[in-house]
Amino acid sequence: MKLISWNIDSLNAALTGTSERAGETRAVLKKIAAAAPDVFAIQETKLRTDPTKKHREALAEIFPDYEYVWRSSEEPARKSYAGTMYLYKKDYQPKVTYPTIGAPSTMDQEGRIITLEFPDFYVTEVYTPNSGNGLKRLAERQIWDDKYREYLTELSKNKPVMASGDFNVAHEPIDLAHPNSNHHSAGFTDEEREHFTKLLAAGFTDSFRKLYPDKAGAYSWWAQRAITSKQNNSGWRIDYWLVSDRIADKIQESTMVDTGKRRDHAPIELQIDL
Repeated sequence: MKLISWNIDSLNAALTGTSERAGETRAVLKKIAAAAPDVFAIQETKLRTDPTKKHREALAEIFPDYEYVWRSSEEPARKSYAGTMYLYKKDYQPKVTYPTIGAPSTMDQEGRIITLEFPDFYVTEVYTPNSGNGLKRLAERQIWDDKYREYLTELSKNKPVMASGDFNVAHEPIDLAHPNSNHHSAGFTDEEREHFTKLLAAGFTDSFRKLYPDKAGAYSWWAQRAITSKQNNSGWRIDYWLVSDRIADKIQESTMVDTGKRRDHAPIELQIDL
């Protein structure tokens, strides 16, 4: 199987925008379509509610052989915030669930998790809450991390799990270009890193690090506002494909998809023999 996951930073902008950046994003979508993944997970869709007719037509043009499901932020959470989507080949018929995990504040209403159940495994995606400027959401984020770990662990008791998404944490110093100056930044705090360690210890494998344990300079996100971030490869690896430990030996490839000069997140690809 080939699976791709991407924090797209606004599906609406990607499908209907006219800016240069929107064009760059559509080019990446077409590249993903050409790769013909079995499943394509999207985070941070920022759709207000359901995909509009214009969105549906654009998706049908780029991904004609796919079905899709989505989850948007709903009250009392902010509209057009967070949100997730799955596209999967039409010959698949997974059972789709939209789990809540008992997260604090409005996190459960922000459309952050979708799970696909196949006969022999689960594919699930997450858009983990960012701890925010000044780490104002760090306390709530830690509760989220505990609840999400419990959810994923329970899921893995039933069938093997492949979990992807923007986890909003660089796990080790090798996972970002400037660890020394980001020790107290959202995404690289001791608390966030410790929770990711706990997640892996609960029975999950970071597919990229399994294949490339010592590879430095491999990132999935470059600050959009820093014009030279991509040029200088001043990035972070905060997007992951995790798999249940018992299927880790079936991983064939785990990598980032090249997005050219486009900054922000890059898609991540997992190839696994199931």
